[in-house]
Amino acid sequence: MGKLDITESFIYRHRYVIGYGLIAIGLIAVLLFAGLYLPGGISAAEMQSVVKSDSISLVDFNSLAVTNLPYHLLQQVTLSLFGVTILGIKLPSIILAFLSAVGIVLLLRKWFKPSVGVLASLIAITTGQFLFIAQEGTPGVLYLFWAVWLIYLATLLTTNIRFKAPVKFAFFVIAALSLYTPLSAYMLIAMLTAFILHPHLRYLIRQLSRPKLIIGAILGIILITPLIFATVKNLGLGLELLGIPTKLPDFTANFMSLGAQYLGFFKPGGTTLMTPFFELGSMMLIGIGLFRIFHTIAAAKSYIVLIWILCLIPVVIFNPGFTSIVFLPMVLALTYGLGFLLSYWYKLFPLNPYARIGGLIPMVILVTVLVFSGVDRYVYGYRYDPGLVPNFSEDIKLIPKDTSYLVVSANEKPFYDVLAKHNKMLTVTTIPQSSGFLATREAKKPYSGYQIGQILTTHNTNDGDRLYLYKKITD
Repeated sequence: MGKLDITESFIYRHRYVIGYGLIAIGLIAVLLFAGLYLPGGISAAEMQSVVKSDSISLVDFNSLAVTNLPYHLLQQVTLSLFGVTILGIKLPSIILAFLSAVGIVLLLRKWFKPSVGVLASLIAITTGQFLFIAQEGTPGVLYLFWAVWLIYLATLLTTNIRFKAPVKFAFFVIAALSLYTPLSAYMLIAMLTAFILHPHLRYLIRQLSRPKLIIGAILGIILITPLIFATVKNLGLGLELLGIPTKLPDFTANFMSLGAQYLGFFKPGGTTLMTPFFELGSMMLIGIGLFRIFHTIAAAKSYIVLIWILCLIPVVIFNPGFTSIVFLPMVLALTYGLGFLLSYWYKLFPLNPYARIGGLIPMVILVTVLVFSGVDRYVYGYRYDPGLVPNFSEDIKLIPKDTSYLVVSANEKPFYDVLAKHNKMLTVTTIPQSSGFLATREAKKPYSGYQIGQILTTHNTNDGDRLYLYKKITD
């Protein structure tokens, strides 16, 4: 029997093209599906984001001094193009999630072996947490976007590449814009600390052109000028950016929340974001990865990840609601764990092709299960979970196109005022007008001289009655 040479097979020779092709196809499919169909509605946080985006004016310097300014400017553009619709609200997150996923693929390919990077990328972009932040029309996706591209660009700066000057300027631009997002400063602090303390990183930084670094730093300062003035005028904004609470939090509740987010395998749930974020198999790989990071602490990459995790531990204890900020460190730890398992198996059988292939079979099964179970869990959770589904409103899709008057509650009015701004035929008010009007569920009550003529509903079992069409009572 001839010796099996797997390197001559078509699949082996084109394995990375096939792998990244599958990632691209799957990514586009899941982003479109998650963005347009599931959960299929918008949350209260997304409504607040729309109001904040609409309030920004490029001619008003003070309006630019807000957190997550880059995201809200992008959302303002999509709202002007598509109106206050599901697509208009969520498109910024879909775009940034796609770019984040591309960054994850590039980063993992740069840091790890291509085979490990492909498998880890597939797991990362099919987790429920990634799919959720990819479709949620809020700035939550920025925590992943900034972190991925900052680390990837910093990695490029420490390698021999062409066109290093544009990469430097891109790094400073992204670093400056990331400061508009709360807690992003800790990513920069971790990187700066690693560059100062690690001897190899110090050596690499010394090789960079100082004049270009100074120019990049000046460009970054210009970009955060509105934020600097706003922070000086309002110290509370600075505390918000650093994630420092104004009063001592309930640590017991925070630890219980963190436990549910990462270890609540036997009692899954959540309100808008499904918990636990990672499945049991992924968390086991993350645990192995953390052990591997500690074991290889002398390596520059492990050093950066460890310092970053140490910086984030007190941050997430004080702010358990900022869940997206820890997504990338967890993905990196997962990749370390996956790479360790593969390399350990190959070391056991360095020359036996049958054993090497046999070892890949359970690994492929594990990754396949994690990928499909992640998508399956997301789909069914946001369609049927009674704790998740009611938190997403489909009201803007139910409003008939010929509606002239919409009565809302005082709490809802800021959001629906933005809706009316993009729909000139619609008038939003808190009191009845004309011979008929449409009222939201919160605004439903007896109105003198009117009666309910029609109820618009959704498919939800609970709170399915959403809008009420009132007609004037005629004698």
